[in-house]
Amino acid sequence: MAPVPPRHKVVIVGSGPAGHTAAIYLARANLNPVMFEGFLAAGVAAGGQLTTTTEVENFPGFPEGLSGPELMDHMRKQSLKFGTSIVTETISKVDLSQCTFKLWREGYESDSVRRHLSHSIVIATGATAKRMHIAALALSATAPSPIFRNKPLVVVGGGDSASEEATFLTKYAPKVYAPVRREKLRASKVMADRLLKHPKVEVLWNKIPVEAKGDRLLKQLVIEDTVTKERSTLDVNGLFYAIGHKPNSDLFVGQFNLHETGYIKTFPNNGVASSYTSVPRVFAAGDIQDYTYRQAVTAAGSGCMAALDAERWLEGQELDH
Repeated sequence: MAPVPPRHKVVIVGSGPAGHTAAIYLARANLNPVMFEGFLAAGVAAGGQLTTTTEVENFPGFPEGLSGPELMDHMRKQSLKFGTSIVTETISKVDLSQCTFKLWREGYESDSVRRHLSHSIVIATGATAKRMHIAALALSATAPSPIFRNKPLVVVGGGDSASEEATFLTKYAPKVYAPVRREKLRASKVMADRLLKHPKVEVLWNKIPVEAKGDRLLKQLVIEDTVTKERSTLDVNGLFYAIGHKPNSDLFVGQFNLHETGYIKTFPNNGVASSYTSVPRVFAAGDIQDYTYRQAVTAAGSGCMAALDAERWLEGQELDH
């Protein structure tokens, strides 16, 4: 008799705050969720973008703050405590065209036995910060570290995120440079005005970074004029960037409705905001469907929504296990 692929009530793809919150709720509802937390999916460790954050001070319940990896470790332990099965592998292929969904792990895309079957799916694959690739040094994470205090810094980007980041960093730095590749900011008027009026911020129009110099730490940044191509050097000790995010949705292209930017579209259920996607029984949570807030706490909240939506759907079904 041929081996039968494992069949689940609900599978969670992704392991950030949204995925783990969904796992906790689903496990407590005795739905035996299986989470594929990923193995360096999108180049990020299991746990998502928070694993690259040095300090988290705005997640409720931790008045002293904690690191991003610590927060995700707490969430993972809580998921396991209530019975979530966590698989440290990446889902690289899905088929949502039939009543029972099919999922394949990376490296087994052609294996009909090692695929997984599920009645429902919670997608929580998140979004990844777009990277800059310039010579010499790796770039700092988008969270201030003690080594950047009282040092001149650079924030690259022209939108709201960059404006907010640059303004925030003035709390730590005596000077913040803001190179912008065009002659105007893409940020909203409120954010742009706040940035332009700040005495510690110097906006450098038509400038892009091309080379970072230093030994272990950044000492100088070479910038280039996008019009004249002339180059100059800034004496700075930290480089931050806020040039947008890419939703980790490549796996689902052609499977259901996405925004033009790649974020998953969610739709109201009975006139109320929900985690429903265009495919019944597939629910989306966290930054994969949120291009506005992108916070750990809002991701966790949407993970709760997805779990409750999935639970209510599963309650109304007669499943074979």
